[in-house]
Amino acid sequence: MRKFEKSVKLNNVCYDIRGPVMDEANRMAAAGEQILKLNIGNPAPFGFKAPDELIKDMSDNLTSTEGYSDSKGIVSARQAILEYDKSKNIPNVDIDDIYTGNGVSELITLSMQGLLDYGDEILVPSPDYPLWTASVTLAGGTAVHYLCDEAAGWYPDVKDIERKITPRTKGIVVINPNNPTGALYPESLLKEIVKLAERHDLIIFADEIYDRLVMDGKVHTSIASLAPDCLCITFNGLSKSHLIAGYRVGWMSISGDKSNAAGYIEGIKLLSSMRLCSNVPAQSLIAPALKMMDETKALVAPGGRVYEQRECIVNLLNDIPGVSVVKPEAAFYCFPKLDIKRFNIHDDERFALDVLRNKKILFTHGGGFHWEQPDHFRIVYLPEKSVLIEAATQLKDFLKDYRQVD
Repeated sequence: MRKFEKSVKLNNVCYDIRGPVMDEANRMAAAGEQILKLNIGNPAPFGFKAPDELIKDMSDNLTSTEGYSDSKGIVSARQAILEYDKSKNIPNVDIDDIYTGNGVSELITLSMQGLLDYGDEILVPSPDYPLWTASVTLAGGTAVHYLCDEAAGWYPDVKDIERKITPRTKGIVVINPNNPTGALYPESLLKEIVKLAERHDLIIFADEIYDRLVMDGKVHTSIASLAPDCLCITFNGLSKSHLIAGYRVGWMSISGDKSNAAGYIEGIKLLSSMRLCSNVPAQSLIAPALKMMDETKALVAPGGRVYEQRECIVNLLNDIPGVSVVKPEAAFYCFPKLDIKRFNIHDDERFALDVLRNKKILFTHGGGFHWEQPDHFRIVYLPEKSVLIEAATQLKDFLKDYRQVD
């Protein structure tokens, strides 16, 4: 197996994951215009509240969490994460393999900075959560995008993955459940990806923050549970499932075969120590939160807000001429497709700007998720059904006579 050594450095690379659409929305908001923001997975503005018991736990622990913790996190939090990993059948992980972070985003960046040298490649899905591409780029590496196939329920195209593996490829990112498509990957597909990782000595980076937001009676499988012979880093957190995005509570677990990764793991330890520790009061929420799943289950069950809002927006979008959407099975995003011939769309960012300026609705165009064709956009379906109905009505009205000028 290849030996993964540390590379702790940050190149002078800037990567903008916001762009002109967000800039225009901010300008309009500053001018007093009311913008419906369907662009970011932040539950709080849409009336979602964390369980009262969880907030009380954090409040009760404030006076005992005023100092720095161990750089990896407090023991009670990491022990709870370890038990959670065991419940997901993740092999060869112990408490010293677990790192808490100020959200998963910080840990994604840390994991790339500790690994990549100039010219190293990481396989990243297209469409992707753009922080992955940004973090690879900022660390001096190259994000090589493999295709997810809309016709196959947005599942990764394993043949395309294999075609894009080179001697420079260090790892593969698997976002499951997926953002932005809401796809949930079956175990059989995950096993195919694991075989590729084993064959080519790739690290698996498993972004699984939506693993508790799964609908329709489906079950999430952690890819690390299928890969005892690979080095796997699994990312998770409470921002989405427990509705506390602003508290910044995330973690990563290193599992599987670590025998040739001593240098890389040492680099991760160093980077973790450099930021001293993550938010300690927020860490105190991890243990009680991972015992508090009923509220999350209620959200994604029939009758729950997330479930019913998904049903609502999918039906509304599919009812708009020239728009179609694959029904998501998890998270709270969908990734609709536009008939670009019908609307003469050749610039999806411009399309998003046109909707924003005309209807004051903000969403992210497909290119923001490294989708190459100008035919998709992402909608966050966190607002209540009445708001989603109004948004879909406005979009339908906008598209009724829309044609992008060449």
